[in-house]
Amino acid sequence: MAQGTVRYWAAAKAAAGVAEEPYEAETLAEALHAARERHPGELVRVLQRCSFLVDGDPVGTRGHETVRLAEGGTVEVLPPFAGG
Repeated sequence: MAQGTVRYWAAAKAAAGVAEEPYEAETLAEALHAARERHPGELVRVLQRCSFLVDGDPVGTRGHETVRLAEGGTVEVLPPFAGG
């Protein structure tokens, strides 16, 4: 299992109640499942609208189960941002 950091931004940070926390997972899907287990409620809803960066690269439309996580990596959780 790879270990790294999940960083929450804006509404995701508010819903999780933390700015960041460790992950222990092989894929993005596993890391997000663990986050939902740790933070049931609002974070589960927020994650449905988020986009993700893994080690600085956008995940885009790739299946989360296909996105491998690296040892010491970082997952950025980015909710939609208002503005314009």
